[in-house]
Amino acid sequence: MVKCFIFAEASSQKMVSTFPNVVLIMADDVGLGDISYHVRNIMELEPIFETPSIDSLARQGMWFTDGHSATSLCSPTRYCVMSGNNNYRSHAPWGVWNTFAQSPFNDTDATLGFVFRDAGYKTGFIGKWHLGGDFNSSKTSAVFRENSKGIHPHQVDLSKIVGGGPQDLGFDYSFMLPCGIQGPIYTAYENSNWYRLNKNSKLIYLDKDKVIHPKDLTSKGPGAGDSHWDAREIGKLISAKAVDFIDACSGRKPFFLYYCSPMPHLPHCPPEEFDGKLVAGSTPSSHLDCVVDLDCQVARIIKALKKNNVIDNTLIIFMSDNGGLVNIDPNDKGLGYNSSGGWAGAKNSPLEGGHRTPFIASWPGKIKSGIINNELVVNTDLVATFAALVGKQLNSNQAMDSRNILPILIGKNQSKSRKRLLLQAGSNCEVIYRRDPWKLIIQSNWALDKWDPIRLFNLEKTPLEKPKDDLIDNPLYKNLVDELMNEYMKIRQSAVRTVKNG
Repeated sequence: MVKCFIFAEASSQKMVSTFPNVVLIMADDVGLGDISYHVRNIMELEPIFETPSIDSLARQGMWFTDGHSATSLCSPTRYCVMSGNNNYRSHAPWGVWNTFAQSPFNDTDATLGFVFRDAGYKTGFIGKWHLGGDFNSSKTSAVFRENSKGIHPHQVDLSKIVGGGPQDLGFDYSFMLPCGIQGPIYTAYENSNWYRLNKNSKLIYLDKDKVIHPKDLTSKGPGAGDSHWDAREIGKLISAKAVDFIDACSGRKPFFLYYCSPMPHLPHCPPEEFDGKLVAGSTPSSHLDCVVDLDCQVARIIKALKKNNVIDNTLIIFMSDNGGLVNIDPNDKGLGYNSSGGWAGAKNSPLEGGHRTPFIASWPGKIKSGIINNELVVNTDLVATFAALVGKQLNSNQAMDSRNILPILIGKNQSKSRKRLLLQAGSNCEVIYRRDPWKLIIQSNWALDKWDPIRLFNLEKTPLEKPKDDLIDNPLYKNLVDELMNEYMKIRQSAVRTVKNG
């Protein structure tokens, strides 16, 4: 179990009563092209569908054009955001955690939950977890450690999470989906206990003959789950829990809500309606319908903040775990739709579309409205940023790759711009090293005994990363490739901090 840590007090700590509420919204597989604000204002095109609630955050706050997810894949990004560490610092350097995998966190990590809880906040996690966890085996007293695919309820005690969940990482309240809606296990947990989706719910083996909706089973396959699992209703359920959390906290003490929507990840099962708004069939594809579902969830959260009169004292961050999906739905083809917002690549890719993602910050009265910011930021930066927000000093071995971007948000950018960025792509074992405009893509392998530079781009001159712009085989750039490669390996192998804060 992760232990709570003690912060060193910052020299100018404010009273807790002056702290703002913070709502961090993580979307699942949303690309820049999925947000109508980007399509209209950055691409200067007419969107084929609208995301009005997400757009409102951008109009009222700051939109980052060079904002990135830590990786091009869901699970490892979630570790990076939660810890402020690059994924290679975890025990699983490629970072894909199934439901029953060992938690990647250690007892010295400054997780988002601990940062806020130790500052006096009420902390809540709601939504997709995808960071492993501890369940007891039904047959022995040991913790169950097997792949979640094809698991039957009789093999593992699914009634309770006994470790490695949100409440072990600093969250007072949690409503957690172990793997979102993408597959096994198909269950929800409130404060570590199985949450029955219906009063008649049972834990059963869900296969194609027992699911409520035929698309509920994704490529991840059948497995254990709640007999009343219905992916179409999950967005409504978790956003209702978010509203309940905001209602319970408002007017009492500052709160931090980390809301991880599973939309628009597969299986693309949009609800028929959401708060009176048509969702299914409202766009040209079920995939994009699920983006509308996401926007409706954001609308609920904003409405709850306004209802409780706390919107003006709430910092809202909206981001995605990786880039968007490309033509995952047959109906997306030929629409002129580009989930990556004009960038090359998409989810799982080392190209910009795999990790250059929506990054929005809204804080009325503190962040100026309608700002388009070109600073290089990454969602790993949030731990250091939030620690600075609440006046806490992180230890030297915490949040090793997290840069405090609070001065950028509030318009007091006195620090130098970020020059370097270490990222990870997806399941093909590629990593990325960016230094100023130069971007080097390196091919590794699962065993981490292979490191070959395979692509080099100058993002300032050729941002679209077309094959013809790849300089990796140009002899004029051999010394630069060697230099960048050596820098990356030295940083990674020495395990040094990659950023300095204040």
